Amino acid sequence: MRNLLNLAAPLALSLSCALASPAMAETVTASSPDGSLVLSVTTDNDGHPLYSLTRKGKLLLGSSMLGFITSDGPTMQRGQKIIGSETSSGKETWEQPWGERRYVSDNHNELLVRFEQVPDWGGRRMNVRFRLFNDGFGFRYEMPEQPAMKVMKIADELTEFNVAQNGTAWWIPGGEWNRYEQVYQKTPVDGVSTAHTPITMKLDDGTHLSFHEAALVDYSGMWLKRQTGTSFRATLAPSPNGPKVTRSLPFSTPWRTMRVADSAKGIVENDLELNLNEPNKIGDVSYFKPMKYIGIWWGMIRGDWSWAEGPQHGATTTRTKQYIDFAAKHGFGGVLVEGWDKGWNGTWFGSGKDFSYTQATPDFDLEAVTRYGAKKGVMLIGHHETGGNIANYEAQLDDAMKLYDKLGVRAVKTGYVADAGGILAPGDAPGRYRMEYHDGQRQVQHHLKVVETAAKYRIAINAHEPVKDTGLRRTYPNWIDREGARGMEYNAWGQFANGPDHEPTLVYTRMLSGPMDFTPGILSLEGANKVPLASTLAKQLGLYLAIYSPIQMAADFIESLEAHPKELAFIKQVPADWSESHLIAGEVGDYAIFARKDRNSQDWYVGGVNDATARDVSLSLNFLEEGKTYTATIWKDGEGATYETDARHRISYATLKVRKGDALPVWLAPGGGLAVRLHPGK
Repeated sequence: MRNLLNLAAPLALSLSCALASPAMAETVTASSPDGSLVLSVTTDNDGHPLYSLTRKGKLLLGSSMLGFITSDGPTMQRGQKIIGSETSSGKETWEQPWGERRYVSDNHNELLVRFEQVPDWGGRRMNVRFRLFNDGFGFRYEMPEQPAMKVMKIADELTEFNVAQNGTAWWIPGGEWNRYEQVYQKTPVDGVSTAHTPITMKLDDGTHLSFHEAALVDYSGMWLKRQTGTSFRATLAPSPNGPKVTRSLPFSTPWRTMRVADSAKGIVENDLELNLNEPNKIGDVSYFKPMKYIGIWWGMIRGDWSWAEGPQHGATTTRTKQYIDFAAKHGFGGVLVEGWDKGWNGTWFGSGKDFSYTQATPDFDLEAVTRYGAKKGVMLIGHHETGGNIANYEAQLDDAMKLYDKLGVRAVKTGYVADAGGILAPGDAPGRYRMEYHDGQRQVQHHLKVVETAAKYRIAINAHEPVKDTGLRRTYPNWIDREGARGMEYNAWGQFANGPDHEPTLVYTRMLSGPMDFTPGILSLEGANKVPLASTLAKQLGLYLAIYSPIQMAADFIESLEAHPKELAFIKQVPADWSESHLIAGEVGDYAIFARKDRNSQDWYVGGVNDATARDVSLSLNFLEEGKTYTATIWKDGEGATYETDARHRISYATLKVRKGDALPVWLAPGGGLAVRLHPGK
């Protein structure tokens, strides 16, 4: 259902015509469709381009600078004047092939402002396109063809976000060795240093904000660097070439985005970044079916098996067939196998030079395994770990995808295990390399190359150690998932390595960027050496509703899954594709409870995760259809359950009848969670 309504009505526009002197600078204003957000764009006495934003009559972003530092000329900052502007608006509803919701509404007003520097500052031109929604706004730079500049070498951006008041921020540092895989910090807004996006804030007046970016293509990822007080400036991931971005004109930058709402619910139920991306460019993606999967993975993460060849090798033909049998018996769509290919022996971390993407180890028969799975209705999920060596991977990329296409492998997990700044990219001569950041321009180019090559062979991509998601799944819907945060694996490596508030924070931070392959379903609640997880058993089920992904793993050993038949029953039932999703209870970093409707039935599912504080919650069931009675099957924390002791294993079950308008009282344990299936009766 595309382009149901597409309007091109002009915005209300305020434009002063006096351009005689800097003191009489032109100002352009525009507003969101409901009038709650009002944008002003102007220049100051020195010709700095500036913008500001109010919400409901109250200043939200104070006067904030626009522009660039270039490495081969004067800054594109001073000496600017507005030479024109254009307005438009749009309203449509578009359909996702898979997602948290089937239909997405896009209702916005748009303002394009044209700037030109005076001749003494180079006479260069830049356009800034602003798009205002009722629940946020975005803007990007559009660099037109011009005589004064053919190639733009960007040393950094001068884009500012001057937040008008203090508050609380949830964030992870940008540029640190562990990429995005860090524990979120909770600090005052004026206590942030340099942060990855999304960064979430709750201001002192209760306003919720999330800063991020959309449509990150052929450009370096943006970090937010606090300047002073509550003032932030965009800064770009580094490049070994000097300039952080090099582009031929014309081009557009990614959108710089800000979600805004009165509540946590408002920033979660928000499709701003998706709406700022272009529609599907690759056509039919019906070859990818949202699914649950299992895998030969947790055994390596815990150290029971090895990726390398030898007596403990995890990826054997025999074990894979065993996992395929389990998947077929319990309705899982795929089996992930890591360590199947040659090259894992030795110190592959951070070099990956010996990896083959077409040759299997002697104890793994790739063709036999895929044939066996096909007979059972179970797909092998491919795996391409690079060790951060994209030079080696790109040289084999087409052959690797061609092989998987031939074997009927329709989804591939890629990996880039290396420290920040440790990506090995091709250099300027054969045999030479240069080091890149995971979110620098070169790696952004690489990920898109992988996705486009995969699309050519009807393959979907789940990227680990990725560049962050910026809504590109709309444009490339075979880009089904990413990691990009501390996932379940950290729970295998140290007691409470991911604390009980980790997942309730991810919902309101990392998950605002897009789906995450978190790999839930560790029903044993044990990592390596019996290290306990900061989770109750019910929380492991609630993760399937709190952490969205169209490809959800049941990550535990199959023996552990089978030892928990009631919990396995929920994992088998819960969908991985939704027609609607609503946050029905929650606060940033504390807890999050969702109601999601199955895209392929009339069933609803309710559930989520809690932090370390026990709490009683009353859940409204007003989302249910009027006049129907539903059977609620409930998995909840048992009496006295807590993540801190062996009581984490306590779980209770209940079944009751409910209708629209009812309230469901729930007790959430410390480190606990909830899962409910709501099935309508006849």
